[in-house]
Amino acid sequence: MNSAQIDAYLRRIGVKHPAWPTVDMLRELHLRHLQTVPFENLSIHLGEELVLEQKRLVDKVVGRRRGGICYELNGAFGALLKALGFDVTLLAARVYGDERRLGVPYDHMALRVRTVDGGDWLADVGFGAHSHYPLAFGERGEQRDPAGGFRVIEAGADEAGVRGGGGERADDLDVLWDDKPQYRLELRPRVLGDFTIGAWWNTTSPGSHFVRSLVCSRVTEDGGRITLSGSRLTVTSPEGKKEVTSLADDAEVLELYRERFGIELDRVPTVRGAEPGGR
Repeated sequence: MNSAQIDAYLRRIGVKHPAWPTVDMLRELHLRHLQTVPFENLSIHLGEELVLEQKRLVDKVVGRRRGGICYELNGAFGALLKALGFDVTLLAARVYGDERRLGVPYDHMALRVRTVDGGDWLADVGFGAHSHYPLAFGERGEQRDPAGGFRVIEAGADEAGVRGGGGERADDLDVLWDDKPQYRLELRPRVLGDFTIGAWWNTTSPGSHFVRSLVCSRVTEDGGRITLSGSRLTVTSPEGKKEVTSLADDAEVLELYRERFGIELDRVPTVRGAEPGGR
């Protein structure tokens, strides 16, 4: 990224150019990204291709002022962090589903970030609802965050720290939110191209929840969350109270995308095979 691209990206998320790549700056960048760049899968239902190239990812987030799924959001954010002087490594993860079953390989992308003032951090602006701030890699106890309590532990370890024999590798880590497993993280460094098969599966397979549903979501300035799923709007307070509203028509849906997420669309995305009006 050149200086003009860096400046444009920082304007997009409302952050001044940092003097040094410190942990405090990483925290600010992380939170502001979650507040301004939505987690959304609209491209899948608009027929837009997901291409894992840095320029395409940054152009979508900055030039087109859109969001994306994990590969897009963490791919673009990782490029910004590298350009600002952070040491960034792409990591692959498998997401926990129902009954704690793990998803496909390269199901998720996260970032390992090292700052100049010490320590490694798990940064993840592409998991939808998750921690508002980066998590400390080396900390095995609970890490308090506005979103709740998070832990980064050895994969398969029970409460006593004993591995559970679930086929995990010695250096895999499980990320837990309020003691519920979110994903299993591999520590081997990856490059963007490694995630092609995971991105293909998540954007085309009938088994992918991204293919079966619509979502557009971001953290609000007060620490809550706003989510638009088709024509259903959910506003979640910082305390977790939810208010759900059904929007009247397509015009209202398009207006909400524009006003609350900054996304300009010329048509409402529709889940393939959905019943009329059932986006």
